[in-house]
Order: sequence, then structure tokens, then C-alpha cells
Amino acid sequence: MVAICSGLRSYSITAAAHIYPRASSACARAPTTGSRRSISKLSLYSKVMASDHASEGLPSGMDPSMLDEYASQSKLLQEFFKIPSIGKAWIFNSENENTSRAMVSIGQSDLLANKKRNFLLSSHISKSASKSVSFQWSPFPIEMSGVSAVVPSPSGEKLLLVRNAEDDSPTKLEIWGPCQLENEIHIPQSVHGSLYTDGWFEGISWNQEETLIAYVAEEPPQPKPEFNDSGYMKESSSQKDCKSWKGQGDWEEDWGETYSKKRIPALFVANISSGEVRVVKGITRSLSAGQVIWAPSSSYSLVFVAWSDDNGFQETPRKLGIKYCYNRPCALYAAPDPFKEDADKPLTDSNKGDTTAMVKLTAELSSAFFPRFSPDGKYLVFISAKSAVDSGAHNATNSMHKIDWPADGKVEGRFSVDDVVPIIARPQPGGFPGIYCSGLLRFPWLSDGRTMILSSVWGSKEAVLSVNVVSGEVSRVSPQDSDYSWNVLALDNNNILAVSSSLVTPPQMYYGFEASHTDKSCHWDWQEIPSPFPKPSDKVSSLLENHKFSILKIPISNASDELPDGAKLPFEAMFVSCKDSASSPTIVVLHGGPHTVYPSSYSKSLAFLHAQGYNLLVVNYRGSLGFGEEALQSLPGNIGSQDVNDVLTALDFVIKKGLIDASKVAVVGGSHGGFLTTHLIGQAPETFVAAAARNPVCNLSLMVGTTDIPEWCFLEIYGKEGKNCFTESPSADILTQFYQKSPIAHISKVKTPTLFLLGAKDLRVPVSNGLQFARSLKERGVETKTIVFPEDMHGLDKPRSDYESFLNIGVWFKKYTSK
Repeated sequence: MVAICSGLRSYSITAAAHIYPRASSACARAPTTGSRRSISKLSLYSKVMASDHASEGLPSGMDPSMLDEYASQSKLLQEFFKIPSIGKAWIFNSENENTSRAMVSIGQSDLLANKKRNFLLSSHISKSASKSVSFQWSPFPIEMSGVSAVVPSPSGEKLLLVRNAEDDSPTKLEIWGPCQLENEIHIPQSVHGSLYTDGWFEGISWNQEETLIAYVAEEPPQPKPEFNDSGYMKESSSQKDCKSWKGQGDWEEDWGETYSKKRIPALFVANISSGEVRVVKGITRSLSAGQVIWAPSSSYSLVFVAWSDDNGFQETPRKLGIKYCYNRPCALYAAPDPFKEDADKPLTDSNKGDTTAMVKLTAELSSAFFPRFSPDGKYLVFISAKSAVDSGAHNATNSMHKIDWPADGKVEGRFSVDDVVPIIARPQPGGFPGIYCSGLLRFPWLSDGRTMILSSVWGSKEAVLSVNVVSGEVSRVSPQDSDYSWNVLALDNNNILAVSSSLVTPPQMYYGFEASHTDKSCHWDWQEIPSPFPKPSDKVSSLLENHKFSILKIPISNASDELPDGAKLPFEAMFVSCKDSASSPTIVVLHGGPHTVYPSSYSKSLAFLHAQGYNLLVVNYRGSLGFGEEALQSLPGNIGSQDVNDVLTALDFVIKKGLIDASKVAVVGGSHGGFLTTHLIGQAPETFVAAAARNPVCNLSLMVGTTDIPEWCFLEIYGKEGKNCFTESPSADILTQFYQKSPIAHISKVKTPTLFLLGAKDLRVPVSNGLQFARSLKERGVETKTIVFPEDMHGLDKPRSDYESFLNIGVWFKKYTSK
């Protein structure tokens, strides 16, 4: 499960400041013997009184004893925030096969503006016969200020810049040619709203002739009732009138977290010469379109993905949260280009609901997305999350499929869907665990036209894979003996530009050449590309060099006979160790989902934590991606027990090996990781000296009625049966079971000081979940600190929220692990 305002504030609440604001006769009495709770509250009260004078002039909730630590850590964290991130990349071929051009997008957090700044950096690539490569980078990057998306044309001769408006202003599409702006298209809100550039619904595609651009944008708003001093206005006016106002009209569902202002993604095509924009007709409002691409010569020129609204109980109309939710049913469709004469019919009342122009391509599959045509146009290849849709798990092992595209371009009748890569239930030791794909390159093909290059999760690592879509052969392209994570950025004919990093190594670009290829394996040589980015400061580099990381195989303890064999295999945990690991404090790090994974790639937040002398134990418990379908599906129905036991098993593993000090262990997690964090401090109250929870799931009986993914609660509590019993009105018995499986059921045992970091606009795990748990701890005398970010959502990924979150985690853990 688990994201720009200059005046962002944080509300900080400490437990002590809200228990006893003033002394009373009841407080002054000596507690009776055995009244630990009263002693705890008196102790807290005396601390508050003693620190009143010292706290004058300090920000709310600031601990005077930690001021120097707060200042020191805030300075160090800014060093980590200065390190740029690598986003997308594009490579354009030239007439000379030994030269090409590259363009790389990089990002950097701007804390002052509370936004991420994006830049483009260009390079000339020279290749030699000896399989070496040279990058000549431009001296300065170009900032893409106000740009929502950058989309080069297939030839690289044109560039589309999308500028989405933040108010009622028109959306702008800028068409750039060599050294000049060729056209600027202004699209008013009456035509459509902002373009989707989120990476999920997003689909911005040039046709091969580079004359048209297809894209996904918010459909224009539905008319609202208008009123004036005489009441309802039967005839609305487009002119603004100070004597009238618009009402709200009917409420419309949205797609939940991060999509609160989006209702219906629709398809449009723009002519870059004339500036005319046309809607793709025939798509019903019950379908949300996305990921559009152009088809090879065909009367049906557009292929796209569409998600149905019918996600409620017994397929009643209901939009559920879609961010990170691969279990939403979707299919591939084909539709005509609206600029073609045979599709250019005026929209009248008689054909307004007509859907005959749209053809469903994947009628037999419950899921199909990321469509890509092979270079010769013979195959339409796509990814499917049918296992997630059919089981109800929000993410699961993917499969890959293909459709033989008709040579004559006639799209009619049912299409036969062939398997390319099946779902892997139980991988062989060290073997391919299946596809876990969160995106594909716009052009992912090698020159043979049948080999696709993609990034996928492989255990606790990310790997670059090659897939032959004809034979189904899958090979690992990135180094097989590396525990680093690798991701493909772009292809240069048959060569690969990739980025590699680890938990202790910032991202570095590499250029790969295929050295040898047999039916059973392939070998690639990788050359490090001198980085054009500023190196981390000497202090940060020194701190990172003091740490090592390894991936541990954790055996399953007391595996049930009812578990499938794949769920009895060892799971993994990554251990980041400092020089004196056996005596240093350790932080257990837990991912959300639960069906996601913490990869071995670089994270500035985790690097900041281990740079301060902590060991990290990052646990990918059973249910995580990258370990086969049987292991993943063993968790639904067993959350709060199997995952909790896996974390404790991993912790016992490193303790018994003498790798850490068991008396100095803290735990942090977000979303489902926060669910585990708050479960662990209740179920193992003597284990952790401090805890931090980011937007945690603490009470499922409260969450089910307020979240954008209520069916998740049913699935994770009841397993696959939960998909069938999901309802918007759960019975008292169901709510009782939700409560009993929640961390709040163990709250009476908690005594670990706990920090809560919450987003006020979180639709996934609404802020009430964390606040209820924090308040319950406070009334029991447990030390807590709560920070609410009023403008942030589930991910807490606005730069200032991210910064303040991990700064407070660092200071909180230092306070309690140093005792």
C-alpha cells in the first residue's frame, strides 16, 4: 500500500504536554503499590514541570536535551538531499552507427520551494570497435520549470513539453524542433483538463509520422447547477456573473489516493501542425482510459488500457484506490484515430453512447497493461497482473503475453492471446522468480525485433532482464554475482544504458555490451560511465564507505504443513553493518504493501540513518514481491502473525550470529510496515527501545470505513475468501475480527516510545488510524510524539515532509538507543 505550498507547517504533539497540564491534588498523592501506570504519569508530569523554563522559545514538542542533536542531524540530512536522482533517459541514433545522442532527466529536492526540480542533461555518445564507449556531457543541465512531462518523438527530431495548469488556465503543449518552438497548443478546460503524467494512466504517444500525438487527459467537468437571486437557472451561462454561482451537483467517484481531483481519464489526439484536438469517441464513461500507444498500419490506430468502474460488491459501480493496486481489472482495447475520415463523424444524440468503434482485445484475461508493439508490427506484447486480480492481492507475480497483430490491419473478432512468460509459483534456488514489472521503456526492443529488455524484481534485488517474445526465453542481463540493484534507462541499438546502486552506494550509470549469447545464458560487459553529477560531499562519502551490506537468507521456523512448498523456502533480509556492528544500535526497516519489496537500491533516507552509526536490518518477509507466487500468496489471511513472526525470526537470526546488540534495537515502517511496527511493539514489548510509524495501519475496524481500498482489509484478513465477502457494510462480527487482527488489540502491552508521522490528506490509511493509536498510548503513559503534515498524503513524499520525517526519526532513535 503503502506525496507545493511555501507555507507548509507541521503540528507536533508530545505525550507529556497533554496528560496533565497542571498539578492537582490527585496527582500529588503517592500512588498505591503496584500502580505502575500512576508512577509513569507522575514521572512524565515531573519531567514537564522541570523542563518548562528550558522549553521557553522552543518550537512545539522540541526536546531541549536534543537541540544539538537536532541541529547536527538536520545539517547532515541536507547533505543527502543534495544528491540528485536519475529519472528517465532517451537515446537517439544517428546515421553513423558509432555515434548517438543521449538525454537524461535528473531530479533534486528543493526544500525551500517544497518541490522537486527536474533537469535535462544531454550527451554525445561515441563507440569504438573495441567495445568501449565515451560520453561527452553538456556542461550545464536545463531546468524543466513548470513542465509536467517531456516526450521526445521517435526520431528525436521533435520534443513535446506538457505544461499542466494548476488552476482554470488552459493546458499547454509545446512542440519543439531543432533550436526553435514550432507550435504551442493551448487547450481550454472546456476541451479537457490536465494530462495524466503519473506513470500509470499516463500515455503520451507520437505516431510514427510525428504529426499526431495521442494522450490521456481528464475529461471536461460535467455541468453544475447554477443559481442566482431568483433561484435555479434553467439555462446556464459560460460568462462569469457576480450575481450567480454554481452548485456542486452529484458527487463523482475518484480513483483514490493521489487522484482525489481526478475523475475520468479520457483519450485525445492532437494535430501538432493545426493545433486541433479531438476526443477519441465511443469510450463509455464507465471506463477510465490510459497507456495509449499507436498501432502499426490499421483502421484501428490506437491501442490503450481501460479500467472499469465496477469494483464494488458484486461488481456494483465503485471506484477503488488504484495507486499501487494492480488488482484492478483492466483490458486492452483498440479504437480508430479520430482524425481519419472513416472515424470522423459528428457526435449527435443518436450516437452519443455508441461503443461499436471500440474493440476489446483481451476479453479472456482479467488484466492487461503496458502494451508494446514489436518493431515489425507482428506482435502486441503486454504484461498481466491476472494473479493479483483473481486472488485479490494488491500486487502479485506478473505474466507476459502477446497477440499476433493482423497483417492486413483488420481488427475484428476474438483475438488469441499467447503466453510468453508464465507466473512462477515456486522458483528454483537462485532461479528466475517471475516477472515483477512496474513499467516498460517506450521502445524496449533490441535490433532482432523479438528481444525485449525490462527491469524486474529478483528477490531483494532489481535486475535487468531480456525476454525473447517468440521463444519465451528469459535471461538476466545485469551482473548475476552482484547484490546491487540494476534498472534499464534506455537502449542504444543493441546496447543498454542502465543505472546501478546499493543501500550504501549512490546511483551510478553503466553502459552494457552483449559479450556472448547461447540458448541457455547470455553475458554482458558493463562499463561505468563517468558521472556528470556532483559527487556527494567528503563527509557523506566517508560515512557511506564505513558501511557494508549483505543479503541474508532467513530459514523459516516451524513452517506449517498446510503451507505450499514455495512458502517454506527462506525469505531474505538485507543487513547494513557499520564497523562496530556488534556494539552499535540497529534499526529494523519494514516495507509497506504488504505485497511490495524493499530492493537493495540506494535510498537517501536509509543512507542518512545508517550514516549515523546504525546497523540496518531490512526485512523482506514472506508476501513480498520477487520470491514466487506461492510465498506471496501465503500472507493474505495471516497478517499480524506470519509477517510479525518473520520479522522476529530475522532479528533472532542476526542476534544469534552475534552481529548486533539485542539491547539497542529500534523499528520503523510505513503503511503496512507501520502495521508491523505497531504490532511488534505490542506483541514483543521487551524487544524494541524505540519505534517510528509513518501513516500506519493500526485499527482495521476503523480503516475499513474510511480508506480508498476497503477490500484490502477483507483480503488480508480472510485471504482469497475475502474477495468474495467484501462489503461496504461489514457486520459486527467482521469488525470484531478486524479489531482482533489489528495492532490496537495489543495496545495494553506497549511500552516502547513511539513516533508517529502522519499525512492529513492520506486517503489510503486516513490520519484517524495513527491518531487513535497515538492517543491511546498517551492515555496509558507511553512516551509518544506525533507530527501531522497538513498538505501531504500517504507517501509523505513532499520534500519538506520527507525531510522532517526522517530528521525526527533520526533524533528520536538517537535519544532512546543512546541510553
